[in-house]
Amino acid sequence: MSTEMPPITVDVETQYLSDQSVPEENRFVFSYTITIHNTGLQAAQLLNRHWIITDGNQQIQEVKGKGVVGEQPLIAPGSSYQYSSGCVLATAVGSMRGYYEMKGENGQLFQAPIPAFTLAKPMALH
Repeated sequence: MSTEMPPITVDVETQYLSDQSVPEENRFVFSYTITIHNTGLQAAQLLNRHWIITDGNQQIQEVKGKGVVGEQPLIAPGSSYQYSSGCVLATAVGSMRGYYEMKGENGQLFQAPIPAFTLAKPMALH
């Protein structure tokens, strides 16, 4: 397997959904929008996702599945794919990280890392 970083970068924007959250019942709802950029020279298809979700109590939940939001997009060189999803935590602060399993045009499988990002209710972090 190649040691160079795959030509896929991942950007994340998060939002706390106060209208869906019930803090007194330890229910904190977040949305996140992911943009996957293909900076490589060949198309890559997103096959699977693997998330590691950690709440403020260090409770870890792993989520594995096919594609994202019901799709397995083929991302052309120089283009991006964006989707939004959500997460429910038992604490006001948590984090998510993971990777996408991708397949290049040449048939080679590789992992595109999703850097850790924070989910936090506004004013929960100082």
